[in-house]
Amino acid sequence: MKDKGKKFSRKSAPLESARMLETIYGCKWSLTIYQLLADGINRPGEMVRNTEGLTTKVLNQCLRRNTDFGILEKKIFNEVPPRVEYSVTEFGSKFLGVLDMLEDLQLEIDEYLSAERST
Repeated sequence: MKDKGKKFSRKSAPLESARMLETIYGCKWSLTIYQLLADGINRPGEMVRNTEGLTTKVLNQCLRRNTDFGILEKKIFNEVPPRVEYSVTEFGSKFLGVLDMLEDLQLEIDEYLSAERST
């Protein structure tokens, strides 16, 4: 018998966005940095001073990774002493929206699992 139905090819995850999500969630400080930026703390020195356990080296690695992905933008001011500030890009705002949706989904999953356990 001949199969007249539509054939589907294997669907795979979008490589770049999946890699970005994995990398960002893999960095334990990225979400904290986004929270700092949302609170108006956009200079690296301030970030380190306001976050217990965060070192300058780790912060710089995390900021560079986020900048490379296009999530954050680095602005260097031509001043003495030098001043650097970070901000979320337009693309970064979209990406952070995706992270918010994932967090909402996790809350729904947690509520579902909690309800299942209590029955």
